[in-house]
Amino acid sequence: MNTALFIANRISTTRKNNFSRPIIRIAIIGIALGMTVMITSISVVTGFQSQIRDKVIGFGSHIQINKYDFNSSYEADPISRNQHFYPHLDTIDGIRHIQVYAYKAGIIKTLDHIEGVVLKGVGSDFDWSFFQNNIIDGLPLSIDDRFRSTDVLISKSLSLKLNLKLGEDLRMYFISSDQSQPRGRRFKIVGIYETGLIEFDDLFVIGDIAQIQRLNRWGNDDIAGFEVLLDDFSEIDEITEYIYGEIGYDLNANSIKQVYSYIFYWLALMDMNAIIILSLMILVSAITMISVLLIIILEQTTLIGLLKSFGAKNKLIRELFLYNSMNIIGKGLLWGNIVGILVCVVQFNFGIIGLDQESYSVTVVPIKIDVLSVLLINVLTFIVCSLFLIIPSMIISRISPVKTVRFN
Repeated sequence: MNTALFIANRISTTRKNNFSRPIIRIAIIGIALGMTVMITSISVVTGFQSQIRDKVIGFGSHIQINKYDFNSSYEADPISRNQHFYPHLDTIDGIRHIQVYAYKAGIIKTLDHIEGVVLKGVGSDFDWSFFQNNIIDGLPLSIDDRFRSTDVLISKSLSLKLNLKLGEDLRMYFISSDQSQPRGRRFKIVGIYETGLIEFDDLFVIGDIAQIQRLNRWGNDDIAGFEVLLDDFSEIDEITEYIYGEIGYDLNANSIKQVYSYIFYWLALMDMNAIIILSLMILVSAITMISVLLIIILEQTTLIGLLKSFGAKNKLIRELFLYNSMNIIGKGLLWGNIVGILVCVVQFNFGIIGLDQESYSVTVVPIKIDVLSVLLINVLTFIVCSLFLIIPSMIISRISPVKTVRFN
């Protein structure tokens, strides 16, 4: 039998009218609140990062393959669709899909407004899963490589700015370096989407790649590049490196993190915010436990003197108070996990707390519960709080059994 553990359990069960009982309850509540804040914070940060990342990927895919040059504009030099890796690249583990694309900068002109946009041309192999989830009116494009379609998707923000509605025509103008006059094209709006990522919603119009091929005087097999979709974002660096080694010297492969590095750098900064919050909450919990342990030790001074008079060593007495304190920490962590996960589940399912989409790119506070992160927070909190308790427990060695028994 573990003597220290046995005595610690007896102290816990017999503590009814003691002075420390309400203080211990406050400590448990404090640790529980800290754990609730930590779980909620990490879930919100992870959820926000995941949603923004998925929206960026929806517009640009995980990896882009294009001609190897230093041209960063939307007027890219064409490459041939007929490559040795297309369309068989998606047979490689980790790669879900590959599709063609092209960009063309243009201007939408109405009677009252002018707006600069980018026409993104897609083919019949385009994966519509992202836009299907974000189309609020109309339908996705139906593209057949044998015919040139004039149908386009525009965002809700563009439709409001330009006062355009579903089913209406819009006029776009394009300027090429080899042409002195802009070329106009009439398109029909068959769908309106809204992702909340204003930077992209205000920019992209989705249409048939054949329109860009004709505007640029390309052949039917000429494209700007390929977009590669992956099964797991965490493998993006390894697969990008693999693809780069397989596509040939005249082509380049860039991950979405490289194409939109400023966005992913901004998302990475949120990790620092989460680390600061977690550090402060763990520190507060540790300081709370130090205070509680000191109170318990002072309250049980007589018991310490009696145990020492019976021959108990300082190590055994320190252990029983540490066990007692760890029991308090465990209860706080348990209730904190229950409340924190419950708050996250309610927000995830019902979206009670909303946000301004123009400011945050999402309509509700996003939640993504990462089980591994929650476990790490629990383990780290328990370990740090337990280590912090070693220092105040050293005061036990200074307590004299003669003085405590005599005082009692």
